[in-house]
Amino acid sequence: MEQSLIEKLKIIADKYEKPEFISGDPSFFLWKYDDEPNAETAAFIAAMLSFGSRKQFLPKIETILNLADNSGGINEWLKSGAFKSGFIPCGKETCDKFYRFYSYKDLTCLFCALQDILCTYGSLGECVKARYQQNPEKHIIDILSEIFDGCAIVPKGRTSAKKRLCMFARWMVRTNSCVDRGFWQWYPKEKLIIPLDVHVLDESIKLGLIPPDAKATRKTAELLTGELRQVWQDDPVKGDFALFGLGVSS
Repeated sequence: MEQSLIEKLKIIADKYEKPEFISGDPSFFLWKYDDEPNAETAAFIAAMLSFGSRKQFLPKIETILNLADNSGGINEWLKSGAFKSGFIPCGKETCDKFYRFYSYKDLTCLFCALQDILCTYGSLGECVKARYQQNPEKHIIDILSEIFDGCAIVPKGRTSAKKRLCMFARWMVRTNSCVDRGFWQWYPKEKLIIPLDVHVLDESIKLGLIPPDAKATRKTAELLTGELRQVWQDDPVKGDFALFGLGVSS
């Protein structure tokens, strides 16, 4: 990578990794709760719903967290099982869509999985940490896929870029950031993979970081992350802010 591009990416990343970035971004929900266990859970639910139009998915996330707050917060709402009687509105069926192609049943499945995790481990972070310690060679996004194997809303598959899981992992692992909270310092941030959405893909192709015919796959995400290590050796997904910035300004 040319030095001029390295410097350009660094400047743009620093410009956009600011507290103002959170406004209107799903990372906003990272900061809804002060304590780590509740923040982890809220952020995971938010990440799983963060696709499509922000104007559509942000209110859906708010609906869930507002319901939870009426029962003592997200973790208490899940652990107590209050979601089983309070989540699906009167007149709605479990098969009715909650957001896009995911139904109330799909969300309830996610909530049940989180309930089991919270009751067994105390927090989502402790569950993921325990699985990681059993197999440190396995990537954190694959661990999360396995933990939520029965939940349709959680990305699966060997070729999937698992963008939403990569974004959640960025939130949890990256330290020294005003956007990402860095709760999970037991996981190396240099192993993170960039969240590969259509905007990141397009900007990366324009810059020549990936081939012009590249698709939004795991292989492409890993290739792009490798390129970004030339800029940020120990923190490659900082490049997410640079590519986001380029997409906004283009």
